[in-house]
Parts: sequence; structure tokens; C-alpha cells
Amino acid sequence: MTADAARLITTVDEISPDWVGEVLGRAVSQVEVTTVGTGQIGAVYRVRAPELARPVLVKLPTADVASRALLAGAYRSEVRFYAQIADTVSIRVPKVHLAQMHDDDVAFTLVMEDLDPCAQGDQIAGCTLAQALDAAENLAGLHAPRWCDETLLEIDGLTRNGPDDAALLAEFFTPAVDMFIDGLGDLLSPQTVALLPDVAKVIEHWELARRERFSLVHGDYRLDNLMFPPDGRPGVYAVDWQTLTVALPARDLAFFTGTSLPVEDRRAWDRQIVERYHAALLDQGVADHPLEECWEDYRFAMLQGPLVAVLGCAYGTRTERGDRMFAAMVNRAVAAIADLGTLDLLD
Repeated sequence: MTADAARLITTVDEISPDWVGEVLGRAVSQVEVTTVGTGQIGAVYRVRAPELARPVLVKLPTADVASRALLAGAYRSEVRFYAQIADTVSIRVPKVHLAQMHDDDVAFTLVMEDLDPCAQGDQIAGCTLAQALDAAENLAGLHAPRWCDETLLEIDGLTRNGPDDAALLAEFFTPAVDMFIDGLGDLLSPQTVALLPDVAKVIEHWELARRERFSLVHGDYRLDNLMFPPDGRPGVYAVDWQTLTVALPARDLAFFTGTSLPVEDRRAWDRQIVERYHAALLDQGVADHPLEECWEDYRFAMLQGPLVAVLGCAYGTRTERGDRMFAAMVNRAVAAIADLGTLDLLD
């Protein structure tokens, strides 16, 4: 991912007509640049020009220079996905015009299509069954093309967690559970408070189990990271590829349903969602993976929900909306763990 110095930029002041024209391969006379989002992880700008039929989005490192080193791994993951992997899978993602990163892992530039009028999903509100099925089918487009593909591990930066990683994860997760319960106690269900310590006890074993099936895993596949077409049409896009890894594929699906759907919706729909996902895997060439095995992997993988959400809340910046979101995610995922007997699969 050695960068072309002429095209890699890190500040909004460098988004000039000449630079946009160089990236897009056309003459651009002037640009209008507006900020998108809050810029906590990275700075995103919408760029319009008279010569462009549609605006483009430019994603750059956070303006906080001190934070960039801490975010280098996330930046590298996203650039790696768009530059080296996106063309090898069939999941629907934004078209990217430029994906470059400097060797120092901090300076990067992404230029991609603007998905407007698609709308971001709402992690707290949930979604319709049609949207959930669309998201599951799209997810199969990430997993199926590289299903059990050993060459994934030849890509610099992509690895599978081993015993040392699992032990370190457990070391961080156990105190994070205590911090999470102490900090969000009033927002958590009694079931969550009672069951989360049991999840912490088995997380190291869980991390190393079911290694016979693996593929690319988004790692944070949920409604806030999905863009849905207007009017309920199918064709969802997945964004934010900063947590890409190699692991049990069902982790993504369990994380999506377990954290994104209100409990009653998930109870009513999850078998149907798994069936749609499984059918899409088969359609894209996955063999020797019967439906019941897929369902068991889905049940087993449900610990992905509290794992990611608890760590994200405990070690991230607290906000009012973030507290409500993380509480909803974990309450939902813990209910799914109980409903599906996930912990029984780890005995």
C-alpha cells in the first residue's frame, strides 16, 4: 500500500480542483467541500463540482494528530479492504476511486462514491424483515467467495487469532464487563447483569473454537454500518471496514441479528434470516456446509455481540447516544445467547 505522494492527502485544505481532477481523471474547475459526520475516527467530506454528476466522499485521518497512531490499525484495515480485497468478493460496497496509505500507517486517503439517497440504518430502532434479509444475503457475498481460502493469510495484516491473542482478549474483556455493568447498570436488563460474567468466563475458549471454517469477517456488521436504498428496495451497502479479520463467518451474521434486531423481532425472524444467508452461500459455491451446521455456527457465534459492544463501550469515548446504543446491543445479544443456548455449546 505504498502511496502515490501526488494523490495521498491528509487535510481538507488539500482537496483542490486539481487534486479531485487527478483522482477522478477529468478536469474539475472548482469544488464545494462540506463536512459529513462528527470525525471521531476519521474525517469525512462531501465534495461537489460542476463537472461531477454526483458528489464523492473523501475520507481522511482524524484531525487530532495525537489520536492517529492509536487508529493506525483501523485505517490500514479499511484501506487494505478497498485496495486489495473488495474486488475479490461480491458484497455490495461503495465504489472506491482511490484507496492509498503511507507506509507509516497513519496517512491515508479514501475517495468513494456518495451513496445518497441511501439511508444509514438505526442501531437502536432496528429494521424491517425485508432489510434484515437483504443484509444477510449481502453478507454472504463477503464470506462465500473466500470461504476457507488459505491465501487470505498471505495478505499482509490479515491473521487468525491464536492462543496468545485469545488469552489477551480475555484479559481485557473480563474487567471491561465490570466497567460496562458499573457504567451502564441502569440501562441493562437483569438478565444482562447476571449473564455477562458467565460470557467472560468462556470467551477465551470461544475465541479458539470452531476453527475449521473461516473467511473474511467484517467484525462490526450492524445497522449503523449499513446503507439502505430508499422506499424499502433491496440493495444494501456495507461500509466501515476498519475491523476486518479472518474468523468463523457466522460471527458477522450473529452480530447483526443479535445486536441490531429488537428481541421479539429476532426471535420471530432469525431462523428465516439464517436460511436466506445459507441459501446465498450455496448459490455462491460454498459446499459441505449443511443448513443445520450453519444454524449451530450461528448459535455459537452469538458471543460476538457482547464481546464487541462491551469492549467498544468500556474503552471508547462515552456519549449519551452511545450508552443507549451499547446497552441495547448487549441486552439484545444476551437475550439471544439465552434463547439459543449458546453457552451450552461451550461445555
